[in-house]
Amino acid sequence: MAASVLLCGAGDAAHRQAQLILYASLFSFPFLCAMSMPTDARKAANELISFIDASPSPWHAVASVEQRLRARGFTRLEEGERWQLAAGGRYYTVRGGASLIAFVLGSRVLAETGYRIVGAHTDSPGLRLKPRAALAGDGLLRLGVEVYGGPILATFADRDLSLAGRVVMRAAAGPQTRLLRFEQPLLRLPNLAIHMNREVNEQGLKLNKQTELPLILGQLAEGADAEVRLRTLLAEAVQGDAADLLSWELAVHDAQKGCLWGADQEFIASRQLDNLASCHAAIAALMATEQPAATCIAALFDHEEVGSESAAGAGGSFVTDVLARIGLQTGLDAEDSLRALARSFFISADMAHAWQPNFPAAYEPDHKVMVNGGPVIKSNANQRYSTQAETAARFMGLCAQAGVPCQQYAHRTDLGCGSTIGPIVAARLGIASVDVGAPMWAMHSARESAGALDHPYMIAALTAAFGS
Repeated sequence: MAASVLLCGAGDAAHRQAQLILYASLFSFPFLCAMSMPTDARKAANELISFIDASPSPWHAVASVEQRLRARGFTRLEEGERWQLAAGGRYYTVRGGASLIAFVLGSRVLAETGYRIVGAHTDSPGLRLKPRAALAGDGLLRLGVEVYGGPILATFADRDLSLAGRVVMRAAAGPQTRLLRFEQPLLRLPNLAIHMNREVNEQGLKLNKQTELPLILGQLAEGADAEVRLRTLLAEAVQGDAADLLSWELAVHDAQKGCLWGADQEFIASRQLDNLASCHAAIAALMATEQPAATCIAALFDHEEVGSESAAGAGGSFVTDVLARIGLQTGLDAEDSLRALARSFFISADMAHAWQPNFPAAYEPDHKVMVNGGPVIKSNANQRYSTQAETAARFMGLCAQAGVPCQQYAHRTDLGCGSTIGPIVAARLGIASVDVGAPMWAMHSARESAGALDHPYMIAALTAAFGS
């Protein structure tokens, strides 16, 4: 415990370097300069990259998670059917196609142990296709988009972009939902040449969300119907007929695959690290948990980037409904259900802002968190994060138990602080909660970066939480 607390909150560079040297001797994943990436850490980082590559939309992320859960013996439960849960059983359920809750029933009485819950979100900020997206003009077919959440719009310019999500097709038995994904680069947002935008390097790239974000899809022959061409393209991608295409929810994503980078391949570059890295860590930790004493839950929610207020979001009833059904199946009465909640612990896992030395004025000087420095405990006095002193100390203990370092983060007082599902779920359930995350650079960019060591650190800490 003392070693874990030592790293948290250190601001002086020399003092931090001394602590890093100490941690290199204490923990199994060294992270000093001229590091040699441990094989297990590299494997975990590559597994994360593969997961994100397979998950270009929230619906694909849930499909990827479901595939992994089924392979590890988890049984799918449908919300519209009666549940029959067996002692020690491993289950999951899906709501809205992009939210998933998986759980392992504990061996001890639920009212005495409570739940161990890790929450994350499947959605990422970016661009979403409008329902009538096709725009024709000047011989080009462009697609109209809406801004989803708070992306760094400039990072989408001059990148290889594509589409992924879900479409609904007419079928004999009724409307049928199908996942859609284009592997190849399909779209582009070309920048305006500097010759027409002389101040771009001084003023930054500014894009009008209505008039300057439509994406170029292709050239359009004179007299061709833009809407027909788009609908045909989408229908053929799911082996259907354009006349049967009813509706869609499609996200624009960077088509470039993730990779390791750096002198020793110690960093990860990928889209959607925020927050698919936390989703992967939560599910990996749950799958590694065998016969826990407490009932363990990994809850992955859609719509965090737009406020969580939806049927499938953390602000909806999904998690409370699942807990209620678990309680009923395990014989809890109303009193014992409340006892179980009082003994529970919730970890909100979302990515954290790593120190970027090129922009020192953007950070709280005494709360620099370092890439490859371990999980970050996030605190905010105004409850933008759910962390309390006791829950922070509890997570520090879990990190010490797992043999990984931890860090502490607070936002600059003169900058607005983002939030997470932590305060929402903690308020809904009335349980002890902490906000944590792996440190990363360029959050909400079309292509983000993080530390290759931090992912196995987070998995180890969450695995310890499920075993506590």
